[in-house]
Amino acid sequence: MVKKTVTIRNRDGIHCRPSSAILSAVAEYGDTKFLLQSDKGESDLSSILSLLCLGLQRGDQVTITASGDREKEACEKIAELLEFEFDFPPR
Repeated sequence: MVKKTVTIRNRDGIHCRPSSAILSAVAEYGDTKFLLQSDKGESDLSSILSLLCLGLQRGDQVTITASGDREKEACEKIAELLEFEFDFPPR
């Protein structure tokens, strides 16, 4: 099991577009189980709705837990996406 804490950087938080990218990456690691925890709740990243329901905003900290065959690689990828600024440059 691997854990990593990151801070959301996206200006508009984790909305539909970032959630879609994150869940696509989760699907690439089908053998890895994820748990995303914040002070707003937790999600097992099984659906886009479970991620959106957390209502993650810029500045929120989340802890990613990954367990499985490629857990370290998977955790790093999801962490990178959670920290990515999807809305930059401004529209």
